[in-house]
Amino acid sequence: MDPKDPNYQSILLIDDSYVLRDRLAEAFAERGFRVEVAGTCDEGVTVFQSNPTDLAVVDLRMPGRTGLTVIADLKAIKSDVKVLILSGFGSIATAIDAIRLGAINFLPKPADADDILSAFKRGGSEVDVAESNEEIPVPTLAQAEWEHIHRVLADCEQNISEAARRLGIHRRSLQRKLRKRAP
Repeated sequence: MDPKDPNYQSILLIDDSYVLRDRLAEAFAERGFRVEVAGTCDEGVTVFQSNPTDLAVVDLRMPGRTGLTVIADLKAIKSDVKVLILSGFGSIATAIDAIRLGAINFLPKPADADDILSAFKRGGSEVDVAESNEEIPVPTLAQAEWEHIHRVLADCEQNISEAARRLGIHRRSLQRKLRKRAP
């Protein structure tokens, strides 16, 4: 993706980590982008209303609303905005949800400006998978459990009590599992 391309001249960065946000803002500015920044989803929507951008990078987990909820808001303001979800807590279920909601791609943290531009470039197009004789790694039981819990939680719209009921475990047990780091 060429920053001189008139279709992609601006980017919005929504992330509560000011260190990452400022580092990315500086890197995109050096590449010729007009950069807008925000620390929360609500602040991001406000900034986007006054200065719409061509691209948006949104952190998944922030205080207040999650990054998934802001996709529709940005698309309502500017339908052709390309949104990428960035997360240190990514799961396959969350990535699928992000794409269903209109994100062009989902990228795990840590990511730099080149990774993000590459993900925007790949988004919405076929991904070439090289043929190899290597086996696809099988997830561990802990990874499969983590993915399943997050899928059910997403289906319940992040309602812990309902997710615990569907999983057949106590709400506090589910909360303890969610506090642990991803396997």
